[in-house]
Amino acid sequence: MTQIILPSDANALHTAFGGRVMSWIDIAAAVAAERHCRQNVVTASMDDLHFVSAVKVGWIVTVRARVIATFHTSMEVGVTVTAEDPLTGEQHLTTSALMTFVALGPDGRKRRVPPLKLETPAEQRAAEEAVRRREERIARKDAGRTWQSVVGLPRSLR
Repeated sequence: MTQIILPSDANALHTAFGGRVMSWIDIAAAVAAERHCRQNVVTASMDDLHFVSAVKVGWIVTVRARVIATFHTSMEVGVTVTAEDPLTGEQHLTTSALMTFVALGPDGRKRRVPPLKLETPAEQRAAEEAVRRREERIARKDAGRTWQSVVGLPRSLR
C-alpha cells in the first residue's frame, strides 16, 4: 500500500500524524490477513508499535504487511512502513508493528484459519517467536485489568 503524505495527513510539525499511520497499518494488515484466510477479520490487538523516524509532508510511504503465524482462529501480521523522499530517492524505515487478527464467519463467530505454509528457516523462526509473543499477549491481557481500573474504567466494566 503506497501513500503520499498530504497536509491533511500531517500534525502540527508538518510530519505524518501517528494516528493516520496506525490506520494505514491496520488496513494493510487486515488485507494480508483476509487474503490468507479468505474470511472477514477483525483487529484483536496491536503490539510492538514503534515510530522510528518522522515522515515529512510530500514524502511517499509504503506499508507492507505479511502474515507471520496462524493459530486456531487468529493470525499475527507483521507490518513495516518505509518512507521515501521523492526528491532524492532516499528511503528509510519509519514504523513497524505486530497486529493480531481474528477470523469471523458470516454469523460473527470466530472461525478457524488455514495454517501458514512456512518455506524458509527465517519464516519458521518468525512463527516460533510469534507463538511466544502470543502467550505473552494473553498474559498481558489478563493482567490489564489493574491498570485499566487506575486509568478509569467504569466499575460496571471491571
